[in-house]
Amino acid sequence: MLRISIILFFLQVITGSAVLAQSATPYRPLHGGQFNAPPVPASPDPLIRYRWANPHYTDPLQVYTLYPLKAKASPATSFVQHNKAFNVQAPGTLMFDFGVESAAWLEFDADNIPAGTEITMSISEYNEPAIVNAGAAHPVKTAVPVKHGNTYRLELNDALYEGVRFGWIHINKAPAPFTIKEVRLVCQVKPVNYAGSFSCSDTVLNRIWYTGAYTVKLNLMQDYFGAILMERSDRHSWTGDAYPAQAASLVAFANYNAVKENIRRTAGKDNDIPAYSLYWVLSLADYFNYTGDTAFLQSLLPVAASRLKLAYREYDSIPSLGFMGWDERLGAGFEHPQLQECQNAYKMLCIHAWKDFSAAMLAAGDTAAALLFSRYAAEKTAGLSNGSASFERYGVHAIAEALNAGLTDPGVLQQAAACFKDRLNRLSYSPFNQYFIIQAMARSSFIPQALTTIRDCWGGQLHYGGTSFFEVYRPSWNAILKPNDAPPNNQCGYTSLAHPWGAGVTCWLSQNILGIRSAAPGFKQFVVKPYLQNGLTYVKGVVPAPSGNIAASFDIRSGQCELTVPPGTQAVKVGLPKGGRKIAQLRINNRLYNTAVEDSNYVYVSNLQPGRYVIRIQYRGMLNSSALQEPPLSWRLHTFIQDSVTSGSWRGKYGKDGFAFFEEGARVDESHLPPCIGSITTNKAGFIRWQNADTGRTASAIITRDPLPTQQTFTIDLPLKEKHPVCISLYFLDPDAQQRRSAVEIFDLDTLAILAPVQLIEHYEKGKYLRFTVDRPVRIRVNQVRGKNAALAGLFFDHP
Repeated sequence: MLRISIILFFLQVITGSAVLAQSATPYRPLHGGQFNAPPVPASPDPLIRYRWANPHYTDPLQVYTLYPLKAKASPATSFVQHNKAFNVQAPGTLMFDFGVESAAWLEFDADNIPAGTEITMSISEYNEPAIVNAGAAHPVKTAVPVKHGNTYRLELNDALYEGVRFGWIHINKAPAPFTIKEVRLVCQVKPVNYAGSFSCSDTVLNRIWYTGAYTVKLNLMQDYFGAILMERSDRHSWTGDAYPAQAASLVAFANYNAVKENIRRTAGKDNDIPAYSLYWVLSLADYFNYTGDTAFLQSLLPVAASRLKLAYREYDSIPSLGFMGWDERLGAGFEHPQLQECQNAYKMLCIHAWKDFSAAMLAAGDTAAALLFSRYAAEKTAGLSNGSASFERYGVHAIAEALNAGLTDPGVLQQAAACFKDRLNRLSYSPFNQYFIIQAMARSSFIPQALTTIRDCWGGQLHYGGTSFFEVYRPSWNAILKPNDAPPNNQCGYTSLAHPWGAGVTCWLSQNILGIRSAAPGFKQFVVKPYLQNGLTYVKGVVPAPSGNIAASFDIRSGQCELTVPPGTQAVKVGLPKGGRKIAQLRINNRLYNTAVEDSNYVYVSNLQPGRYVIRIQYRGMLNSSALQEPPLSWRLHTFIQDSVTSGSWRGKYGKDGFAFFEEGARVDESHLPPCIGSITTNKAGFIRWQNADTGRTASAIITRDPLPTQQTFTIDLPLKEKHPVCISLYFLDPDAQQRRSAVEIFDLDTLAILAPVQLIEHYEKGKYLRFTVDRPVRIRVNQVRGKNAALAGLFFDHP
């Protein structure tokens, strides 16, 4: 039996036109730079060492080739490998792992394919050929390749590229042997250089910083910031998605013109989402604070003012929100966006936008606009203080927005403490919303907990095998999925594994761990306050500024620190971390420095002028390098039983106290419900009925409505009337053997907090039960993972 060996990961810089000779694509090979930067082991980017000379946002997309890291033949006897070539002996499939997510298309060379040979090719972000929703140019990411001379290319849309980590060549018919050569990805890239950097004593945080940057880079299109890499019919710049992506791009790439152009391009768009309209305003304020570009800020003042005034007019009545996030507590995307938590979060976002834009206008010298938006914020904040809202009702998303809006009422801080100490429920379903939560945690002295959350959310995606960040993610996926398995699809539709809205953490790490923040537009003044606590002992990095790079390094073990203040700027405050000790002596550029300005964690140096500073600290006492020890993630429901034996013979074993099946229209037959269960409601479910050809018996089920966009999920609300435990058994059935694989989530119906780790149900052709016990009303969400759809055939109730 032939085992295809590992193919060395090999990056080839195209110096000629060999790959594109047969193509009419608008891309051209890498040019204008060279591999001269030092290696960065923390980065997944194959071009991390490549630097372009004077890249500009108008530069055309360029391409490079990527060869497989691994290859696997099935069956092994169908192929004989010689270096990078495969001699095809019989029908079979070659699977390739290219080791990293890329914006690419798959192709290979062959010059002797016999007539009558039938070949298809597939690509995916995970380890099975991808399928996405209707509306995409090619929902099934498998097709017959297009022949260009001796090159065979998988072309799935006009732009050619997709999000690709894995590729397949399927030999469906092979009348005679032939040879496949040079299997490769042709990867597109926007010329952009890494101007920023980040390194600390936690290697996971380093990987997170660079993975966030790479995720943004993957989605840089010719003229705009993309929002998604895999083509599933929603490729354009979503204004809300762009907010954290642009923030990460500024600290990683300093591509000011690209960010500026994207803000300009989206000035007339809000995607019909009021919150996204405000994120656009915040993006404009961020860009101004970063660059000091007053002319650009003033040019878009009418657009920003219009959006902020509309938010003021609609504040009390609340507009149709449309979308606040994929999290269940935020209405599960487009399903229930008017929930109270959504309304509270939106109101706090309004105050945040008014305040930030007021500050930007004041810095720009427009006092009239600054006063107007400051008045809006003050008026609505006063209304909160007068009791028009109770912060006790705010969940983690709304309380995060309140903190980001600068609210520091005791009620806000008390509720924030309650939310942020809950390791499980401070996790949002999307890294997009998680960014706002960790921002708020940093504002309220919960950085240790924020670091745990960053490791849970973004570190968990790396543990799964991701080389870019996802649209949605739950840490419990890692318990049910092998590395790079197909993830659950859900209310967001088919899950994207390269979504730059999840890259905000890169900006957060530069601002809160490296600790460099602008204190005046364009970094004319800035603050440096590194976070070296909670087990972190050193941090080093660069934040690019318009006048030059701000470079800093701090090591509390050795006391050796450095800081570069660029021309035309001033470090108005530099916090030198104590690490739990006292600072006995401080020297800056070998001169003794005496200061009485300090607090429990820092000694402060003020008003450093342009130049390079070598700082030496002598500590007295023992270094406190202990990390925060939080309890592991835990769920209220943790005991589940799966039964694949009972099948349809449920009487006497399940449903002793009641059961429910489904009728046309996805209605629930409630005639046999137990008294403890109120009326059951379903949402988004379709319905199917089968007839067994052998027995003549029929079966019915509610199903997800694949492949319609965002219909890869349905919910069942079970109102439990009494607070007594009841055992619920979900019966999944795949009678037409469509290889259904499904995921189950369980939420508290009142709070919509998640109660259990995600459960995976597979191989249920003959029926499978998922059994668990609850003591409260619950919402059950069933998600498609793979197969035609997810199918639930019945509910059974038993008192334990």
